[in-house]
Amino acid sequence: MEASGGSFLSGPVLKRNPVGQALFAASVVGVGPYCEGFVDSHLHVTEEKVGVLLLNLGGPETLNDVQPFLYNLFADPDIIRLPRPFQFLQKPLAKLISVLRAPKSKEGYASIGGGSPLRKITNEQADGIKMALESKGLTANIYIGMRYWYPFTEEAILQIKKDKITKLVVLPLYPQFSISTTGSSLRVLQNIFSEDAYLSRLPIAIIQSWYQREGYIKSMADLIGEELQKFAKPEEVMIFFSAHGVPLTYVEDAGDPYKDQMEECIYLIMQELKARGSYNDHTLAYQSRVGPVQWLKPYTDEVLVELGQKGVKSLLAVPVSFVSEHIETLEEIDMEYKELALESGIENWGRVPALGCTSSFITDLADAVIEALPSAKSLSTTRSISEEADHDFLSYAIKMIFGSVLAFVLLLSPKVITAFRNRLF
Repeated sequence: MEASGGSFLSGPVLKRNPVGQALFAASVVGVGPYCEGFVDSHLHVTEEKVGVLLLNLGGPETLNDVQPFLYNLFADPDIIRLPRPFQFLQKPLAKLISVLRAPKSKEGYASIGGGSPLRKITNEQADGIKMALESKGLTANIYIGMRYWYPFTEEAILQIKKDKITKLVVLPLYPQFSISTTGSSLRVLQNIFSEDAYLSRLPIAIIQSWYQREGYIKSMADLIGEELQKFAKPEEVMIFFSAHGVPLTYVEDAGDPYKDQMEECIYLIMQELKARGSYNDHTLAYQSRVGPVQWLKPYTDEVLVELGQKGVKSLLAVPVSFVSEHIETLEEIDMEYKELALESGIENWGRVPALGCTSSFITDLADAVIEALPSAKSLSTTRSISEEADHDFLSYAIKMIFGSVLAFVLLLSPKVITAFRNRLF
């Protein structure tokens, strides 16, 4: 896929999320500079009190935080979708699942030091983006809003109001859009902004996804290239992209673009590697599935076994949907999947680190913020969110009802709960 117009990699500018709700502003998919260190820009941005809100998942910082964190996660209707007649069971079901999962999850967090490093890394990324923006002539306050743990998105919004921000850019730290990640956080923002007079008038731009940005693609290719050179025979290494999975119904019934965006992202990364002379075989699989319903396939654990059976000896794991190290990279990939790969016949294992505070990546995020600013619009100038939601609800509900009821029944069946205890938790 070639760049078009010299400024963008291919892809549409999205103006609506997959379930038909209006967003505050069009998403921005732009191209930033690729270099070592932060590069000055000649862009002139009108002086305003600009804020940048970074959205992320959040993670338990101590073992005592694990169960309440899991409760917050599964109490989110964008994570477990129940039909309206059963939505009163959302919180009891979240309590049940969080209690069942907590012991196993605590073991995982204990193995990586007793808690998630996500907050610390996100703070460092925020500092880096602030510095990069200042080097480009833009002073901005950076805020962090976590979806399921501290600092919560609601806390960040309160601080934005206190600071009297005049223009806000929302930057989810997820390269690809999914209902369950970016979509869930945007739903929280929509609810808060629509009920607050000050916030509803605040010009806001949302960068829905940025997996196509040249700076991101080149930063990923850089890290992959560096790790390939650590193998005795780099050209023989299988590049194994492992992305966080989502339930299949999100894609097939709710129109979640995550799968398509992920596949395009992998294509762009591999094209960049080929342009640099690397023609390695590659594959994509999905990890971190939970519960009895079907998730996006192929599954990471199953593909690792198949690759070993096919005689693959050297493998480089790439956590493509994660820009920070956390439980899915440090424990699930580095421990569980590495052990499975070696048991399956793979002899040489490597893993690409998450982007973290890689300077070219941080610079590109800063560029994305600057590019998004002109598109900022207040919620009061857009079509009513509730009107959009009501317009599309009936068709959406019809699509979701069968899968949701099935998932609900399966989740509450004694057989599945026993399986959760013995196999998943």
